[in-house]
Amino acid sequence: MALRIMTEANRCLQCKKPMCQQGCPIHTPIPQAIALFKENRLMDAGKMLFENNPMSVICSIVCDHEAQCAGHCVLGRKGSPVTFYHIERFISEAYLDRMKIERPASKGKKTAVIGAGPAGLTAAIELAKEGYEVTLFDDNDHIGGMLYYGIPDFRLPKNLLTKYLKILNRLGIQFRPNTSFGESLRIGDLFRDHYESVFIGTGVWRPKTLGIKGESLANVHFGVSYLANPDAYELGDKVAIIGMGNVAMDVARTALRHGAQQVTLYARSKRIAASRHEMEYAQLDGAEFSFGYAIQEILPEGPVFKLAKFDESDKVIGYEEEPVLVPADATILAVSQAPKNRLLLTTEGLEANDRGLLVTDENGMTTVPGVFAAGDVVHGSHTVVDAADEARKTARAMIRYMEQEKE
Repeated sequence: MALRIMTEANRCLQCKKPMCQQGCPIHTPIPQAIALFKENRLMDAGKMLFENNPMSVICSIVCDHEAQCAGHCVLGRKGSPVTFYHIERFISEAYLDRMKIERPASKGKKTAVIGAGPAGLTAAIELAKEGYEVTLFDDNDHIGGMLYYGIPDFRLPKNLLTKYLKILNRLGIQFRPNTSFGESLRIGDLFRDHYESVFIGTGVWRPKTLGIKGESLANVHFGVSYLANPDAYELGDKVAIIGMGNVAMDVARTALRHGAQQVTLYARSKRIAASRHEMEYAQLDGAEFSFGYAIQEILPEGPVFKLAKFDESDKVIGYEEEPVLVPADATILAVSQAPKNRLLLTTEGLEANDRGLLVTDENGMTTVPGVFAAGDVVHGSHTVVDAADEARKTARAMIRYMEQEKE
């Protein structure tokens, strides 16, 4: 494995203007990391990647590399791009196993992070590295958020999150699981208890409904809920999935691994929201795709669609009159997610836009002084690397805020 990784590293041209780095949302120092790796300075390369992006090893697995680093590599214009993500994973996994963390002296200031997903983990690590006393809260009993409960283990090994838990412990970050804000505790309680700032990284956990008849039937489920614990579901042999995003692809692949014999994803148009490689993996696993199916209602026997008519540019121009019933033992809705609204309902002054997403300024501060937010709860369902990038910048803004408050 190491020899193959080194062979790939040797292909890097060390471009003066690295397009791969520009194509990465968090601007990973790709040429520099590869150079250190080639000099057998594995830990230095790992430290560089971790300092730039604490979620580096996660991003090496789940990012859409064809649209980011690999997709911008100049070698890809006439041949195969450097697959830096394989190099990054090798370096970052080794670094997480062997990294030494010196816990900094405490600044005597407490800060709270609500949500232990990629945004919350990044913010907590960045704050703790600077000496702030961080308490990390989450609704669930494991860290990771969607990394743990929304991405199947065959795509993202859960043992990586165990490594992150050890990092939190070494940094002195205290994790309080199974704690929901907006219920027994409220954000105001944090300021009462002398936390000087709060970070919200609660993501988007509320499945969006379609507002159609049949969504409450026993054999209808929501994609994000299914992924959290697929063993709890008995889907049957034939499964219909409404939606073609990355969540829908994960649902399809998971259902097939749990015994479903025929899994079909349906979309109203011919547009696929998922990344190309995620669709290809789903196809390899046996998932089927049907386009031009506009969902109308769901019956116990399966979903009912109207069939779309397309013009020569694949634009929907109308629908057939007669609806079509597609027999299915289970129907799974995977159309999107939105934030839960408990924090909005229980925090005076906290504002959201018409999509329920928190309103923040250029520093990531919400409409409540001292309360910051980043990631999906601000921008909607997006990528891990975007959440990490925003959280890192917001953590720095939180530090500036807390230091100004001291003056």
